[in-house]
Amino acid sequence: QVQLVESGGGLVQAGGSLRLSCAASGRTLTGYVLCWFRQAPGKEREFVAAITWSDSNTNYANSVKGRFTISRDNAKNTVYLEMNSLKPEDTAVYYCAARLMFLSHYNYWGQGTQVTVSS
Repeated sequence: QVQLVESGGGLVQAGGSLRLSCAASGRTLTGYVLCWFRQAPGKEREFVAAITWSDSNTNYANSVKGRFTISRDNAKNTVYLEMNSLKPEDTAVYYCAARLMFLSHYNYWGQGTQVTVSS
């Protein structure tokens, strides 16, 4: 079992920055992919960014590429999402998720953290 706890959400003006954290516990994350998803009101959940724990290989949605950076701290067992140049359309609940590399579905989820970007 992997437990995920997000933090760092809040209210920020357009053009501002936030850093989200996802603290993982329960087991080592070697062999896992950690991912950020988001869900805006009335919309489906969408992929934001992912990182492979073992080699820090990253992947981003086109909508956030160049503005968001996903990273991990092995010692703290934590994944971060640095969000810059925020836009009102980035407003959503952001979720951290984890899956084993050989699986296609994410079976561990955090509770989510709200990010609100005002115009």
